[in-house]
Amino acid sequence: MRPSHVLLAVLVTAVWGVNFTVIEVGLDHFPPLLFSALRFLVAALPAVFLVGRPKVAWKWIVGVGLALGVAKFGLLFVGMNAGMPGGLSSLVLQIQAVFTALFAFALLGERPSGRRLVGMAVALAGIGVAAVDEGASGPLLGFALVVAAAACWGVSNILTRKAAPPDALNFMIWVSTVPVLPLLVLSLLLEGPSADLDALRGLDPAGVGTVLFVAWAATVFGFGAWGWLLRRHPASTVAPFSLLVPVFGMSSAALFLGESVTPLRWCAAALLVGGVALASVTRPGRQTPAPTPDPLLTRP
Repeated sequence: MRPSHVLLAVLVTAVWGVNFTVIEVGLDHFPPLLFSALRFLVAALPAVFLVGRPKVAWKWIVGVGLALGVAKFGLLFVGMNAGMPGGLSSLVLQIQAVFTALFAFALLGERPSGRRLVGMAVALAGIGVAAVDEGASGPLLGFALVVAAAACWGVSNILTRKAAPPDALNFMIWVSTVPVLPLLVLSLLLEGPSADLDALRGLDPAGVGTVLFVAWAATVFGFGAWGWLLRRHPASTVAPFSLLVPVFGMSSAALFLGESVTPLRWCAAALLVGGVALASVTRPGRQTPAPTPDPLLTRP
């Protein structure tokens, strides 16, 4: 990857790391499914009227919208609301890199090199160290929901790769239109109209700020840039960068929520950064091969 692409990937992971702190604040203001629905509503409107028509087939927009918006974020928000702390959630969710690599191997034929496998193993060891330091503070159901969210994120990565959108921002904004109604319906059915109305009636600047951050920074910018990177590099190259998210997540939690960062957690951060570097930095003189065109996208 080019240095500028590496910097972009790191910036996206920083936004996503801080996003866990913002989500914790937002869950104090909204039921989880309503919060997720508002996230995508604000991400989609009014931008959907400004970016032009979709530039990929609707099947990819709907597929990514359901896998990423409804499944991944719905499960994540519900899991965190069920008691999974933000720091532990940011760690557990990063096993999506493993899911993505497995799905990329099975569905796209992308074979990670031995060096990348070693790097991913080192980074996952960092997650293990951080998880031990964090402790099993969340309930089993919340933990299982976040693991399921990680698998759904892996599916959305592969669908985005298959879609190969020429305009990542256009793609992400149209994708954001898909989850709104399903999440609102699920919220009405599972959380109840009264809970939703109470949250909307009690809306304050802090609640508005959390919605704006998760919609514009984490969703439009974050996944737009992530999709742009997936378009230009194999999924197994881009995905390991997400292992940096817990580093930024723990740092933002310490800064804004007063959570302590222990020496063991710093050790975990070092393993994560080292593993990502080993897995993702291209050796001098070698170029990352261009993605293989998808025959489904090149048929007349």
